[in-house]
Amino acid sequence: MKEQVRGTVEMTAAMTILGTIGWFVVMSDRPALDVVFWRCVFGAATLLLICAGMGLLRGLLNIRMLGWAALGGVAIVTNWFMLFQSYSMASISVSTAVYNTQPFMLVLFGAIFFGEKLTLNKFAWLGIAFGGLLLIIAGKPTGGFTGSDYAGGILMALGAAFFWATAAIITKKLKGTPPHLIALIQVCVGILMLIPFADLHNLPDSVQSWGSLVTVGVVHTGIMYVLMYGAVQKLPTHLQGSLSFIYPVVAIIVDLIAFGYRPDVGQIIGAVAILIAAAGMNLGWQLIRPRVSKHLVS
Repeated sequence: MKEQVRGTVEMTAAMTILGTIGWFVVMSDRPALDVVFWRCVFGAATLLLICAGMGLLRGLLNIRMLGWAALGGVAIVTNWFMLFQSYSMASISVSTAVYNTQPFMLVLFGAIFFGEKLTLNKFAWLGIAFGGLLLIIAGKPTGGFTGSDYAGGILMALGAAFFWATAAIITKKLKGTPPHLIALIQVCVGILMLIPFADLHNLPDSVQSWGSLVTVGVVHTGIMYVLMYGAVQKLPTHLQGSLSFIYPVVAIIVDLIAFGYRPDVGQIIGAVAILIAAAGMNLGWQLIRPRVSKHLVS
């Protein structure tokens, strides 16, 4: 029981940290690509120390593992870029709500690539989430920062969810590999991917900007990964799923307090619909109960 309590504390801390990432991305005042590049640089340094301290760098690396982890790295880094880009185009709240369509993309991928069954309940939750997405798209936010390209930001957040689901499918090929090591390889791949495009001739010139970038790399990547994966090892799946919804709630609160973002009623209903549908999908809530055949016993 003590282990589960510790896991709950770790997962709560990880999701709370993750919920604040949008604020640091915006406060860094850097293009999304540069933020992702520095996240990979500072995240790699942190994860390298963690993996070395845990003894994960000895005898675990092989060509197959490196190949799959690198492919997953391409997907996860693309996911980060699209999500961070969506913050400035729509808003942190809207982007986070739309990004939480990722469980449904994972379900669809499972059906397409692994022949997993799509039940009526899954279709029902998918329909509710899609309805919520339509409400968000049709909404007209008021007050505070409303972004530069609302529709484009929504598309970016959907793209981010797609690449997160892609990375999750690829990670299934790495069962048994320590997740901290996978994360280290992924951020190293990110550095190699982005260094040709990063603006290294125009470095941040303020303490706030550097502080935000270091925080995103060290806290939101290195420390958050350790907390989250530590919790995953201690908690049952249903509890992991329920605690993961701390992330979007914190993100929405941060957007409201820090940037004064005010969604309209339709957007609020849409965001709530997506979060409830994602919770229902993750936690196995039954909207439609299967029929039970009644047989007379002679």
